[in-house]
Amino acid sequence: MGDKSSSSQTIELAPETKGSTIRSWARFYDAVGWLMTFGKASAMRKETVALAQPAAGEKVLDVGCGTGTLAIAMRAKVGPGGEVVGLDAAPEMIAVARNKAAKQGADIDFRVGLIEEIAFPDDCFDLVLSSLMLHHLPENVRQEGLAEIRRVLKPGGRFLVVDLSVHGDSFVGHVKTLFGHTEQSTASELRAIMDDAGFGEVEILKSRFKQLAFVRALP
Repeated sequence: MGDKSSSSQTIELAPETKGSTIRSWARFYDAVGWLMTFGKASAMRKETVALAQPAAGEKVLDVGCGTGTLAIAMRAKVGPGGEVVGLDAAPEMIAVARNKAAKQGADIDFRVGLIEEIAFPDDCFDLVLSSLMLHHLPENVRQEGLAEIRRVLKPGGRFLVVDLSVHGDSFVGHVKTLFGHTEQSTASELRAIMDDAGFGEVEILKSRFKQLAFVRALP
């Protein structure tokens, strides 16, 4: 839980994965994100929370939670009767997230773990989020991860994907290439990926942030 962490905690071992992880510069991730979004990271996060529509008492999973900022925002929405879990393959990211949550008094279960091996039972979560993560995954890991998300979602639950959306020779495309992310998708392509993974009622949500794709689906 978030209130049991400290800045001196031991970094856990990283699990093996074929997906990309951010480790060596995890403590600088928030600053880099602020620069890459021209200071709009907070507004983008608020948009994500609004489109996810978390309700009081719900159990939420943030897959690829990074430094935990979105999970902390979700914790405030689900209230004392709810629960939020943050999962990331990079132990360094989880360490930052735990410290951040502890400082803010946010009770969140941050765990080192893989999207392709989610260590929770079937039908466990009301809402699963994947924010700026899917482009880190090769196709086979992405397919395994999406199958796992469908498995842990409750009937009637929902899945919200937020990812960078490229349009031709765009700035976002250049940034993704700079950071080694050659898998670039449009919102329509993300919708097709989720359709192929077996999700139902897949829809592209309207947003004022054109550089991001928001896609929601049911298990």
